Amino acid sequence: MEKHQYDPHAMSNDDILTTRLEKLVEFFRVHGVNWARKNSLWPLPFATACCGIELMATGASRYDIARFGAEAMRFSPRQSDLLICAGRVAIKMMPVLQRLYKQMCEPKWVISMGACASTGGVFDTYAVVQGIDQFLPVDVYVPGCPPRPETLIEGIMAIQRLIEQEGVKGSTERGKGLRLVSQPTYQLTVAGEIGEAK
Repeated sequence: MEKHQYDPHAMSNDDILTTRLEKLVEFFRVHGVNWARKNSLWPLPFATACCGIELMATGASRYDIARFGAEAMRFSPRQSDLLICAGRVAIKMMPVLQRLYKQMCEPKWVISMGACASTGGVFDTYAVVQGIDQFLPVDVYVPGCPPRPETLIEGIMAIQRLIEQEGVKGSTERGKGLRLVSQPTYQLTVAGEIGEAK
């Protein structure tokens, strides 16, 4: 009886493994580089309002963004690859935000956090930009006013899934951004409605 018939997973000194070197190098280049980039995002926070408080809470010990490899908040655009725009952006601030985005190294991603950054929110005035996607390519929208830290973590995980599945693409290849909406992957259940007889 042959060894592979009675113990297929046991190895012996007679076993050999053959492959092509280019396939092995390609495998490690694609999966190894994507894995490393996915687990080492360096965010550049651009927080201007109440969404900034939720962004700070995401980095604190209760939610611990370090579990996802994104705890190294960099305040220099040349060291960052993920721009998190949290809060409203005034017309006079937009050139500064565009300059920060242009100074970031490729590949780079953008998260629009909160209703004000995504659509202008309740500030429907001439001085507030009605969505940063008019000026920057947004990859993930994080809804809420202000969004909870769990929602921001879900947005960061959406960026990580994109890096893992599609590989690393430059911002010019993605065009106007991927425009995904961060949605929770879990469903909350309510034990009983208010006023319902038990």
